[in-house]
Amino acid sequence: MDIKITPAPLCGSIEGISSKSFAHRALICACLAKGKSEIRINTSSEDIEATVSCLENLGAVIEKSGSVYTVTPIENAPAQAKIHCGESGSTLRFLLPVICALGIQAEINGSGRLPERPLSPLKEELCRMGASISDSFPLKTGGRISAGEYVMRGDVSSQFVTGLLMALSYLGGGKIKLLPPVQSRPYIDITLAVLKRFGADIKEENNTFYINSHGLKGCDFTVEADWSNAAFHLCSGVEVTGLNPDSAQGDKAIIAVLKKMGAEIAQNGGSFKADVSRLHGCEIDASDIPDAVPVLAALAASADGKTVICNAERLRLKESDRIQTTASMLRSLGADVAETDDGLIISGKPALDGGETPSYNDHRIAMAAAVAAIKCRGAVIIRNAEAVNKSYPAFFDDYNKLGGNARVL
Repeated sequence: MDIKITPAPLCGSIEGISSKSFAHRALICACLAKGKSEIRINTSSEDIEATVSCLENLGAVIEKSGSVYTVTPIENAPAQAKIHCGESGSTLRFLLPVICALGIQAEINGSGRLPERPLSPLKEELCRMGASISDSFPLKTGGRISAGEYVMRGDVSSQFVTGLLMALSYLGGGKIKLLPPVQSRPYIDITLAVLKRFGADIKEENNTFYINSHGLKGCDFTVEADWSNAAFHLCSGVEVTGLNPDSAQGDKAIIAVLKKMGAEIAQNGGSFKADVSRLHGCEIDASDIPDAVPVLAALAASADGKTVICNAERLRLKESDRIQTTASMLRSLGADVAETDDGLIISGKPALDGGETPSYNDHRIAMAAAVAAIKCRGAVIIRNAEAVNKSYPAFFDDYNKLGGNARVL
């Protein structure tokens, strides 16, 4: 699907869609719990459906009616299973420790860049604790991990920690020691919040998590709105409703970054609106908000002065090399952008030219290009814009409802 956007300002109000981060975790916990759960997710996506499909192949029964997923947990795990994670890094990294805790001989496949994304040191630690995992895709697993002490670097991927926390909660206990520095801490906090809701008992001291679980318990869980996807609308000057101002999500820091860039923020409970009409450049530490980098870069491209984005090196291992593809996308539209090893340097212009850019099969690049188009003089064409289906299938429909002019070529 190729999209042509004729530049137009966006306005109005929209309800935030469900958090993909919370949805993955809630669905997996429900499948490991005792008793049925009802998980409410107001908007699904390819990544969430990949997790649902994998969990069903691992022995759970998941029935969907409207926005409600009724989950009957895994009671008798199959001896063998084949699963496909699509392009979802969360699905793969969360489920690999879970599969090893269940003791399933699994064949795990993935598409896009997923087979290239690193699994070390998680893979080695799981093997040390009793699992066997092949070195290449499709991954083949065997054996069963035990409760015990796991040691992980804290600066590689919070997804590794999340998978271990869920697996050990299922096994009934264990310890995870993180070697500092710990990055993407908000994502670990999301995991802890969801596990607590399902009855897990986890204590933390000096970067070590002590899991004293007597098993997870099914519950009703409503997935809160997603700050990551809300960021695209907030950076477009649109009001987003239904957000949790006290959320564990790291991307709620988008509000602080917008203020730093000179935006005026109007808040009424869980409703937020940013006046992004007069912004200036600044320095942005992206260590805890990596998913917001593409849209912040799009905003900075038409801000006054220079913006420096740093500590975003992990973006090179996402659905695309997001440092490179963000820079390339914005340059295609006439922006002044330079790459660094861990981020971007953007010299703002009053307006961009417009032009044509691929999505690089990356949902956040496609959505960031649509935000950048608002400040372009000419039309913007986004090739393979269906990449948004990974996290926000209705993005362009909502974009048009808010006054945008995006049409399929």
